Amino acid sequence: MRIVIVGAGRVGSTLAQNLASEANDITVVDQDPGLLHELQERLDIKTIQGFGAHPDTLRNAGAEYADMVIAVTGSDETNMAACQVCYSLFHTPTKIARVRAAEYLNDPETKTRLFNDDNIPIDMIISPEQLVTDHIRRLIKYPGALQVLDFADGKLRLVGVKAFYGGPLVGHELRDIRKHMPNIDSRIAAIYRRGRGLIPEGNTVIEADDEIFFLAARKDIRKVMAEVRRVDKPARHIMIAGGGNIGLRLAKALERSNHVKLLEQRRPRIHYLNDLLDRTLVLHGDAANEELLLEENIQHVDVFCAVTNDDEANILSAMLAKRLGAKRVMALINRPAYVDLVQGESVIDIAVSPQQTTIGALLSHVRRGDVAAVHTLRQGAAEAIEAVAHGTMETSKVVGRAVEDVPLPKGATISAIVRGEQVMMAHHDTVIQPEDHVVVFLTDKTKTGEVERLFEVAPTYI
Repeated sequence: MRIVIVGAGRVGSTLAQNLASEANDITVVDQDPGLLHELQERLDIKTIQGFGAHPDTLRNAGAEYADMVIAVTGSDETNMAACQVCYSLFHTPTKIARVRAAEYLNDPETKTRLFNDDNIPIDMIISPEQLVTDHIRRLIKYPGALQVLDFADGKLRLVGVKAFYGGPLVGHELRDIRKHMPNIDSRIAAIYRRGRGLIPEGNTVIEADDEIFFLAARKDIRKVMAEVRRVDKPARHIMIAGGGNIGLRLAKALERSNHVKLLEQRRPRIHYLNDLLDRTLVLHGDAANEELLLEENIQHVDVFCAVTNDDEANILSAMLAKRLGAKRVMALINRPAYVDLVQGESVIDIAVSPQQTTIGALLSHVRRGDVAAVHTLRQGAAEAIEAVAHGTMETSKVVGRAVEDVPLPKGATISAIVRGEQVMMAHHDTVIQPEDHVVVFLTDKTKTGEVERLFEVAPTYI
């Protein structure tokens, strides 16, 4: 595909890296020559220096021939204007924009009336703050989970957990999971042991500290988690460090069902937060202040979330909260090197990467075939794709075929199928039917294109 990316910041550069590795024709637009030079040094892409919403800049970037424009600068208005110019002047088929301000998105009626071909022509809106908020909410809902990902509108979930000493399945083979849970259909899709991926087999023995990714229907998630780790009590007391867009959204989402405290250093922002939050206790102070944390009973906090705009501040405050007794700590971290460093050494429990959370939502609109969802795992080392099967045996490479007969590339496995409201784990003789949502797990991301092509329908299909 020919894709123009407007904005070479963290999201734009991460997206360019993901797409360039899949043989797409990528052009990145930005005003900062330093960012563009750094990208060109690493990637085989074209770069254009200029303001991303100006017609001449977009024309030079090839917008009139592009299949898609993705505007992800730090300015909502620039992103909107870029999409408008591409629609009005170049008739670009697909336009995606990053919109951060909640004021544009909170009211569904306003959003519908604003974002359409008659007004602001954006086909898909990406709100990184909302995506990150939803991601953290799912992690809080399932204490002990490292990652919680939705497929088929939440009917099926992929959950990553670390196996603990004493878990019922630790020390046992995977085939024993059926004996422990005869009435629950689940599938272990991947195991990572000391950073190395293992292909799960029936005779694979689960070891303590294995990182396990399993699939199950939403209603069965807690029961499956209990098989590989101790069952944690639901989180009740939440402390959030940082009252920015993410901190505000998170507090708003949690305050009805949890006891929430929010720490913010900027006094004017505190007044704004108090006006918007009903039950959250908003406190003035630095989350890295030991006395303040002890005064606010950090030792009784179930989850501490550091979500400021400063990676170092998030890491340090989360480490301090952990040392002072918080049961579980999360930190929002933008730099990939920091993520690997702090999570790999168990310095903090969960490092949340906004880029990886956002990239998954973007990739589902870039993929070939009918791809409903794309989720990156382990900071991009692996991928889970939800693809919809269309056509017939004559026009499709998957419809009407048993799982064992689908010509998957090495490193790809069909793990689960959602058929209407029915969630089922895929077995070798499971036959894929039209409109099935098929979840494919890939340990080798270079094979993504081959998997997507399997779900493309032949031109004869109407």
